[in-house]
Amino acid sequence: MASVPSLASSVHQRVADALASALPEAGAADPLLRRSDRADFQANGILALAKKAKANPRELAATVVGGLDKGGVIEEIEVSGPGFLNITVSDRAIVETLAARAADDRLGVPVNPDAGTTVIDYAQPNVAKEMHVGHLRSAVIGAAMVEILEFTGEQVVRRHHIGDWGTQFGMLIQYLIEHPHELDHKAAEPAAGDSDAAEAAGEEAMSNLNRLYKASRALFDADEEFKTRARARVVDLQAGDEQTLALWQRFVDESKIYFYSVFDKLDMDIRDADIVGESGYNDMLAETCRLLEESGVAVRSNGALCVFFDEYKGPDGQPTPLIVQKSDGGFGYAATDLSAIRDRVGSLKASTLLYVVDARQSLHFKMVFETARRAGWLQEGTKAVQLAFGTVLGADGKPFKTREGETVRLVDLLDEAVDRATAVVREKAEKAGLSEPEIVENGRHVGIGAVKYADLSTSAARDYKFDLDQMVSLNGDTSVYLQYAYARIRSIQRRLADTAPKAHPELPLAPAERAMGLHLDGFGELIADAAAEYAPHKLAAYLYQLASHLTAFYDQCPVMKADTPEQQENRLFLIDLTARTLAKGMGLLGIRTPEKL
Repeated sequence: MASVPSLASSVHQRVADALASALPEAGAADPLLRRSDRADFQANGILALAKKAKANPRELAATVVGGLDKGGVIEEIEVSGPGFLNITVSDRAIVETLAARAADDRLGVPVNPDAGTTVIDYAQPNVAKEMHVGHLRSAVIGAAMVEILEFTGEQVVRRHHIGDWGTQFGMLIQYLIEHPHELDHKAAEPAAGDSDAAEAAGEEAMSNLNRLYKASRALFDADEEFKTRARARVVDLQAGDEQTLALWQRFVDESKIYFYSVFDKLDMDIRDADIVGESGYNDMLAETCRLLEESGVAVRSNGALCVFFDEYKGPDGQPTPLIVQKSDGGFGYAATDLSAIRDRVGSLKASTLLYVVDARQSLHFKMVFETARRAGWLQEGTKAVQLAFGTVLGADGKPFKTREGETVRLVDLLDEAVDRATAVVREKAEKAGLSEPEIVENGRHVGIGAVKYADLSTSAARDYKFDLDQMVSLNGDTSVYLQYAYARIRSIQRRLADTAPKAHPELPLAPAERAMGLHLDGFGELIADAAAEYAPHKLAAYLYQLASHLTAFYDQCPVMKADTPEQQENRLFLIDLTARTLAKGMGLLGIRTPEKL
């Protein structure tokens, strides 16, 4: 089905047409339409246009009003102040527009005809290392942006740039060669969809890796001869030695079992084909350096291959270089990141490169992007963007740590969220008619949803405090509040199962019905904004506002005790569209909406 124009866009076009007719010399002028407390919309653009044309703004506004085609959409329009237009749309137009949205599986949200291909780099754990709270934001924000961009029509290629290469593997591989039975009890890969088995396999895999890492690190620090052998093993790895690569692959495979168990707990779909770690660009590194040096983009400085920037200086006032290749011949992170850009633009034909990476790496990515532009790998029409995110903080406002000062394990944090949420669900279980399996399942959906929403409802660039008590609260700006709003609608629909929702454009709307209806009509434009600005927090804010409108609607507009059958059908129609919008929006954020709560 074709997309449904919003009332805002329809009103905007009508005012713009009348403005162009009243002031032809202004061309296609923007009436600057926005939502207003004084009416449904307010047009503020006339004042500036009148000033530019040396006309009286109130007279120009009156001329616009006189030439406006209301078309059954605009109920009332008045000139206010120095030339503002206060515009009220008709109840019929609201209901008819919402009915058109309800008839579409996409809720009338358009597909962008100019959509391109975005490669999104997110969820970047490290092989043989445990995932901690610092990995949470990249995974959650990145997964939400994948869903939002795909919904708008963008071709999205997922990339998980895992840390699977480097000097630490020399130590691990050499230890495994000398202690060949350390990974004999390799974790079995669980069957698809078996969450409990995935969790058990992941814990076993991480236990194996942790034990081996600690033992190899202790030997590396204590035994100089082992340290020498481990460093030689790094050379073998980089040279492609068959035995060394086979053992390296065992570490990668064992780590993937663990990664997948954590992502499964996060209710995220991570596919094997999407994992292209640092090793995936290893064969390109030497060529990347050669191309940079031959083009003059990079130069040798004290033996290292560097790119310099006048605008980036260190504390000593000297330029801070991007080191692509170290003086000992080893490659820096920049070489891998630049090779990834070459691959993503050249092979994947990306029009946008989106990196969901910690804000503390902003300088690195600014220099990498600028280097790629200088080298011609990022040309006009292709953009690279870092969706930089802040830090997860504890209640004390400092980076989230355990009482012992250690970084919090991600699985521990998620398990605690699910335990807290399950307790909240259990309190309401009898009233909601939930069975024990439903309590367990809903507890998982509520707990993981709470963690995701707390992250996504905060602007990515900001730090946020991790407060589980607040996250699983039924009150305030939480996912539980939104999930409960959805479940409450489904409960009403079950009780009125014999009454079908039906739009009645002929009925007048109460103020709460109008407010909720106009908010529902703005869903498509909100999605477009969230996609264009890489701002999932805008979608979270929209959904919270929608649930708040629903609360006001219940107070003013009873559904079970409506005055007439037609009014009941219309109100059922409004809450059904609200439930569908909540479910779609929450789904884009990666959050489940239980039918009963």
